[in-house]
Amino acid sequence: MLPVAVRYYLIFSILPICSFAQTNPVAPNTAQSDVVQQDSARTKTIEDGALEEQMVDGQAMIFAPSKQRRIIQAVEISDKIKVDGHLDEADWRRGKSVRHFRQVDPKQGRPATFDTDVRVVYNRHFLYIAAINYDSLGRRGLRAPNFKRDFSNQAHDLFGVVIDGFNDRRNAMTFATNPYGTQRDLLSFDDVLYDIDWDGFWKVRTSRTDSGWVAEMQIPWQTLRYTRSADSTQSWGINFYRNRRYSNELSAWSPYPRAFTSSRVAYAGLITGLKPPPPSPNVRIQPYMLVSDDRYTGTEVGYGQAAKIKFGGDAKWAINPNTVLDLTVNTDFAQADVDRQVNNLTRFSVLFPERRAFFLENASLFGAGLPGNQNTGEGGSMVIQPFFSRTIGLATLPDGTSVPVPIDAGARIVYRSLKRNYGGMIIRQRGITGSPSTDFIVGRYSENVGRQNRIGALFTLKNVHSADSIGGRQSGTIALDGFFRLSQKWTYTAMVISSLSSGGRDQGMSAYSQVVYRTNQLVGWWTQSVVTKNFNPAMGFVSRNDVIATTPGMYLVNRGKWLPKWVRNFEPGAFPELYLKASTGYLQEAQYNVNPIWLTFQNGGNFGLFVNPTFQRLDDGDYRPLDFVIPSGKYKYIRYSAMFGTDPSKKVSFQFNGETGCYYDGSLNYARASLILAPIPHAAFTFNAEANNFRNVGSYTGTISLYSVESRLAVNPRLQLISFFQRNTYNEKNAWNIRLAWEFQPLSFLYIVYNYGTYAGSVRTTDRQQEQHIIGKLSYLKQF
Repeated sequence: MLPVAVRYYLIFSILPICSFAQTNPVAPNTAQSDVVQQDSARTKTIEDGALEEQMVDGQAMIFAPSKQRRIIQAVEISDKIKVDGHLDEADWRRGKSVRHFRQVDPKQGRPATFDTDVRVVYNRHFLYIAAINYDSLGRRGLRAPNFKRDFSNQAHDLFGVVIDGFNDRRNAMTFATNPYGTQRDLLSFDDVLYDIDWDGFWKVRTSRTDSGWVAEMQIPWQTLRYTRSADSTQSWGINFYRNRRYSNELSAWSPYPRAFTSSRVAYAGLITGLKPPPPSPNVRIQPYMLVSDDRYTGTEVGYGQAAKIKFGGDAKWAINPNTVLDLTVNTDFAQADVDRQVNNLTRFSVLFPERRAFFLENASLFGAGLPGNQNTGEGGSMVIQPFFSRTIGLATLPDGTSVPVPIDAGARIVYRSLKRNYGGMIIRQRGITGSPSTDFIVGRYSENVGRQNRIGALFTLKNVHSADSIGGRQSGTIALDGFFRLSQKWTYTAMVISSLSSGGRDQGMSAYSQVVYRTNQLVGWWTQSVVTKNFNPAMGFVSRNDVIATTPGMYLVNRGKWLPKWVRNFEPGAFPELYLKASTGYLQEAQYNVNPIWLTFQNGGNFGLFVNPTFQRLDDGDYRPLDFVIPSGKYKYIRYSAMFGTDPSKKVSFQFNGETGCYYDGSLNYARASLILAPIPHAAFTFNAEANNFRNVGSYTGTISLYSVESRLAVNPRLQLISFFQRNTYNEKNAWNIRLAWEFQPLSFLYIVYNYGTYAGSVRTTDRQQEQHIIGKLSYLKQF
């Protein structure tokens, strides 16, 4: 199931219907048993008399976590294991093996088609995990399109371990790998908040054979978070899961419903016999050195060349198992991935994702708010975030242009425990001409209530210092929020935010309330949100002001026997969105998105058709897409769209979105195609093309296109050359980004980066603006 956000803007063509009136308004599974404990899920009830058939039927139900948890025993060893993916050491033979994974998808509760053999051993320094992933097809059956860290779990074979070191059934650390040793890791809380860009300090190596593949992991105790215990031996929550991508089968050692993810550690098993060293202050530092050559040509960007050398770095101090302090000095993000250009055809501001490593860690704690449909689909197009880290390191000059600004220093402290989580962050942004030095402060507190509920508060403060003729000013937000898991199926979230400023100009409020129902057969939600006209979260993000939004939605997940064998799910849905102007009460926009056909294929491909009757009211002063001169008035039209995607794990995959119909006072045909070629995991190429063909929209007729080419060439997951080119005909902007990345030891990198951009200036034919940056950066991580 793809996010509904992707499904909203899909696109293919059917005849348009529209009207408007201008007014002023390795072997199959065997019977082998676990060494420590027989798989009780085979013979015993799940909970409160619920029968195992609830896990097996084609329309499997949500089941409660088992009261009797599956157990794996960790074995203590004295030697250090050489991590090479071959499991040659005798210590591995001492490890207690567990098998008998159960399918999560497609046939929930049934035995996995192929066995997975897992063992866990440890010494004073490391926790070791080995998995033998049997497959009768051997190397021929393995799927791994690329070596990208934090790869897509929908396109790769993978084995993963989920660790709940606090054993609170809420916090989870995930470590996963594909058959070529590419790493994927994340942190999660309540299977709702995720730090998917967290990069932990750990090591993995793999090997591939004619009977499957082997993963061997080494995780330092310092990387893990666990409680200080008076007992020398501890038990943690743990689960193992595997995706066999050839047959698109997801299985887990401790079963969980397919409507959830492996991070739902309420369903995790138990690992016993652990004797981790007592948690102690754990310090790691990561200094860097950077050299760069910057060149500018153009009347807008100036003319000049400058070479510089720069030093800085980050430090992390795990004061205790609950508290982590991060420091950064002369922060640099030269290695961060570049933003992709977007031609925005909606009335909502575009939220570009955070890509900078310092702000990605622990982002889930500070990232409270309504995420919008780009993540879950549950909330329509509205995004409300009282804190958004991309406001840091970016200044708006008096002429209205935004420019990147260096960060001098920053600190962040985070505390997590069974009862509460809290943290704070302070950043000093350097002053430049037209933008004084600025302090950014954010604080977050969240209290766990009951088994899986929480209430919290968040505040931000932006302090702009006075400089020259620019006076100082302060602005900020105060927010209260709550999350309540009413049952395994029902959740409720709410937040209210107030914005304040020293001049009183930005005093406003916003709020949202959302209820979500999720089972294997039905997903539904109802979201209400409001943003007043003057609400301005100076350190946050809101996609639209002066609005009252009603955005319910639902889709079915049907696996009836009437479906063809090549179809896994039939998922029709409806996603209406209503937006009223808060200051007047007038209906400004309505979209009645109906998705009568959505097919998810057994191989992971998909096909969907959409019908979207739309109402738009444009008043004087309202935002116009792409600055088109569209007359004020009321517009009614219908757009038709479709999406088609092939198996993303294959060497050649393809996606197509198409849309047609009227658009305001004219018409718009849209098409977007993506072709991915991955002949071997060491080489992957992506070609994207997007075209918007306008006819008489705001008196404009023409085509605006966006093209991009991306390549990833890798010797192994630790040495890669990544390149990206994009051209946008709307602003005649071309952008190149080429990065050589070598991870010569865990989380220590050498980067060589080339950036080049050119775009049309005020005089289109004679004055093109050009920027060129060549950067070399060396960072070294040392853990004490």
